[in-house]
Amino acid sequence: MAVSYVSTRGGSPAVGLSAAIAAGLAADGGLYVPAHFLRAPLDALAGAGDLADTASALLSPFFSGDPLAADLPAIARAALDFPVPLRALRGDDSAWLLELFHGPTAAFKDVGARFLAEVLARLPDAAPLRTVLVATSGDTGAAVAAAFHRRPGFRVVILYPDGRVSPRQAHQLGAFGDNVLALRVQGSFDDCQALVKQAFSDVGLRARAPLLSANSISLGRFLPQMGYYTLAAFAQQRAGGPPLNFIVPTGNLGNACAALMAKSMGVPIGTVALACNANRTLPDFLAGADYTPRASVATLANAMDVGAPSNIERLRWLYPDAVALRAAVPAASFDDAQIRGQIVRAEREHGVAVCPHTACGLAMLARLRERGDTRPWAIAATAHPAKFDSIVEPLLQRAVPVPPALASLLERPAQADPLAADYPPLRRMLLHPGRELTERFG
Repeated sequence: MAVSYVSTRGGSPAVGLSAAIAAGLAADGGLYVPAHFLRAPLDALAGAGDLADTASALLSPFFSGDPLAADLPAIARAALDFPVPLRALRGDDSAWLLELFHGPTAAFKDVGARFLAEVLARLPDAAPLRTVLVATSGDTGAAVAAAFHRRPGFRVVILYPDGRVSPRQAHQLGAFGDNVLALRVQGSFDDCQALVKQAFSDVGLRARAPLLSANSISLGRFLPQMGYYTLAAFAQQRAGGPPLNFIVPTGNLGNACAALMAKSMGVPIGTVALACNANRTLPDFLAGADYTPRASVATLANAMDVGAPSNIERLRWLYPDAVALRAAVPAASFDDAQIRGQIVRAEREHGVAVCPHTACGLAMLARLRERGDTRPWAIAATAHPAKFDSIVEPLLQRAVPVPPALASLLERPAQADPLAADYPPLRRMLLHPGRELTERFG
């Protein structure tokens, strides 16, 4: 039986998976979710050996009845060809880092971006050129650029907040060239995200310039992120331990919702806790306040500088009762001083260098341990610390080795063009590419 997908806002007709992924955002502005909760094929998952096998088995119910169902194993094998190891934390025999940064751009976003690219490349489309439009707070843009770089029939337009990503992140974003254009927006990530949402809601624009989404609003990026939580959870189960709990550093909520979605399917996952930076929208809401989007605050953990998380709609779909949600999903906020302290503490106590986002997760673990929580916890280590050398190295007073893929990008020249945080200039650029875009995209 084919699985259908509906909008979190209830104002769009149900569609199949391929159509939902191609659309990105539902016509009513909502996010696509399955029309009914799905169950995980637990027997198949118990024997899965790596991330590709796990994702292929876990996502098979979502692909049921879709034209791409037969291609799912090949999609997973092509996209998810790097490890996501659980690394034991020295000094705590019930804690691990789930290292998600071994892909080509050294961040967990490689998982979703590469999977999405493999899916979209297999979807038929009459348009000779499709534009992948993405807002990024640091790591998403590079992962999407790498996944679509030089793919025939695609161009990539990346919007990032000027001055609010690390120098190495900024260099990555502008280093691809060819069919990838980086735009440095004079504003915050929320401004970038608002511009992207406006473009996807612009029916006239989309009729003339086909757009594809690669933010975590896209099912094609969101779904594969469930795979690494599932892989780690079954590894814990095979070892004979109690259900593994996860701490997820989060801003836009996509990564955390992926863990919660896997749990809702019956994967043996315990608590999923959210570790946030000084942007308190989520912690305040989960502590009992009304949900109130607000302007984002710039922090050291810049990829989490989000004041209006898009995936709040998926979180509320998973937990329609606010009381149940608040009971099930703890969250905490950590400021820059705490982030700095955890980076230093991570090396001193655990013998590991971490990025500022992972440091938020370690701060959450420390708080739990101080309160007597002895359960097994895995922290989603979201990015390689070398991407944040200007923050991490002065604190550790040593150099952090650069992974080869990142090093090769840093050796290339980089260029990003300025863009005001205003929709008309972006719309004109998408409709009428100037000479630079024409030269790059043909």
